[in-house]
Amino acid sequence: QVQLVESGGGLVQAGGSLRLSCAASGRTFGAMGWFRQAPGKEREFAAAIRWSTTYYADSVKGRFTISKDYAKSTVYLQMNSLKPEDTAVYYCAAAAVSRPNYRDLEGYDYWGQGTQVTVSS
Repeated sequence: QVQLVESGGGLVQAGGSLRLSCAASGRTFGAMGWFRQAPGKEREFAAAIRWSTTYYADSVKGRFTISKDYAKSTVYLQMNSLKPEDTAVYYCAAAAVSRPNYRDLEGYDYWGQGTQVTVSS
């Protein structure tokens, strides 16, 4: 049974940092990503890692870093220089096989339960 368990969300002031973790189990994955959903908005792509290559949304590029610890089967999202507009529920996603549409929700087969990130101004 596949499980993705996120942790690390919380409340932080603007300019601060947080690190999200996603512990994956049940199988191996071709790609993993982070998406986020702000109140009243659609879920959007934030970052992904396919093999060793990383990808970012323009809105987080230069501030967020996605990485993977293969030994721990855990993916991280280091978030620096946080802004109030980064406030959202952050979801971990995983694909059994890496697909070209890794920036889309349809590019993933499994989802975590989400973790809240709130950035105060």
